[in-house]
Amino acid sequence: MIEIVGLGKKFSVENPKKLSEQERKDPRLKGRFFHSVVDVSFACQPGQVLGLLGPNGAGKTTTLRMLSTALKPDTGSVHINGTDVLQNPIVARKKIGFLSGSTGLYGRLTGRENIEYFAKLHGISQAQFVARIDELADLLDMHTFLDRRSENFSTGMKQKIAIARAVVHQPEVVILDEPTTGLDIMATQTVLSFIRGLKKQGIPVIFSTHHLDEVSELCDCVTVIDQGVSKFNGSLSDFSQLADGSLHQAFLASIK
Repeated sequence: MIEIVGLGKKFSVENPKKLSEQERKDPRLKGRFFHSVVDVSFACQPGQVLGLLGPNGAGKTTTLRMLSTALKPDTGSVHINGTDVLQNPIVARKKIGFLSGSTGLYGRLTGRENIEYFAKLHGISQAQFVARIDELADLLDMHTFLDRRSENFSTGMKQKIAIARAVVHQPEVVILDEPTTGLDIMATQTVLSFIRGLKKQGIPVIFSTHHLDEVSELCDCVTVIDQGVSKFNGSLSDFSQLADGSLHQAFLASIK
């Protein structure tokens, strides 16, 4: 289980005069600080998939980076199966599998070598890695390109390798920032099937997306963030009932 309570994060603005008119009108701008995340709370239980929704610039990515310990919150708390993420970030990182929206690969390394490098960082033995990489290659359909250099990979190939790298250590919680963006239909279905597999294993999955069909297909619960505040937390059923079953209208209703 992962539980987030009252997360907040602000960033200093070096020169407010250079901000766009839209940025200057954002109520989160207070003096020389922009409060990207103001007050976000939600929880994801074992075996649940939580869809994190919100307009561009709502604070979703900042929230996910705080969950992954890449950013330290100014306020709030994050607990994973009883571990305080903020107080024990090194321990927490062993429990978390995180795919950033901007995750890159080492182009001169093969797909296998990219994954193996991260496996070694997590202290995984060579024997364990050999078994794990075969399992991941099957699940993510990577056998045909796993031993090619990453620099010439398609977007889908890169994303599959990045996902495998994020979960090679068998984390207790998986956090995915827009994992299907830019993927073709076949690659998207492979990623969605992989998420279903994590769910069957009882692993909580949090993923942000702009594709409401993915939410309908995968999610048990939904959190909507707008202007740095969680505006809706609840089951997919309750979310859809905000607008008589239409997820698009429910989303718009939740951010009014």
